[in-house]
Amino acid sequence: MILGASGFLGSALIKELSPYYDVYGTYARDNATLESNKRMFQWNAETETLSLLLDELAPDLIISAIRGDFTAQTHVHFEIIAYLIKFQKKLIFISSANVFDVFTNYPSYEYDKTLSESVYGRFKIRIENALLRLPNPLYTIVRLPMIYGHNSPRVKELKLQHELKEPIEVFPNVVINATTQDKFAQQIHYIINRELNGVYHLGSQNLIHHKELIYDILKGLELEQPIFKNVYNSNEDRYIAVIPKENILPKNLQITIEEVVADSVKLS
Repeated sequence: MILGASGFLGSALIKELSPYYDVYGTYARDNATLESNKRMFQWNAETETLSLLLDELAPDLIISAIRGDFTAQTHVHFEIIAYLIKFQKKLIFISSANVFDVFTNYPSYEYDKTLSESVYGRFKIRIENALLRLPNPLYTIVRLPMIYGHNSPRVKELKLQHELKEPIEVFPNVVINATTQDKFAQQIHYIINRELNGVYHLGSQNLIHHKELIYDILKGLELEQPIFKNVYNSNEDRYIAVIPKENILPKNLQITIEEVVADSVKLS
């Protein structure tokens, strides 16, 4: 069961996993197309319990790709944890590089200490810590960097800003890694198929400055003379990157920044 199956990442997972597994999903907003799909269920994390759906579908694996109110999400994830413990099922929790946003002097690896100054990062850490207290077979935590790729919200926004001649905010001193929605979905497929547990960093193998990545994508899209708004949070380079070190996926499931750029500029 994929929570948030109608979203950007959830849709990529549905596309990747449906031919191979018995997949169900949730969506929050009214959608005539999804309403006719017997495998999709309308559910609002802020107003409804998840327990009824869990009882009805009894999923062996839950993938959490929901967004929205952090208090509601926290309650939902503790509902899920109770379900995991009771029935010995599994959760794949999609986390973020933001769980390390205090540590800016170096990239972060899977089992580095987490610490965040952002509300978003602290929310992710709370769920992660609750999962880390469970037996290993009950969870997998995957941490994602910035996600680009064709038709991604970030690439769409770049195109719109360029079209409107709006300044594009870039961070010249921030060193990041990135990935695409398609590679992420393939990696999750592998993790499920191999029944992998623990913590996985699904970012690119190499790093790049944020401004350089945006410039390369705009160049590949042939969007000339972009207007940049440079944002400097410090005089030194700051790292916001999740690098795989302990749990390395096979070569064909790894990705480079160059591949992220190539995917971001291809026609859908």
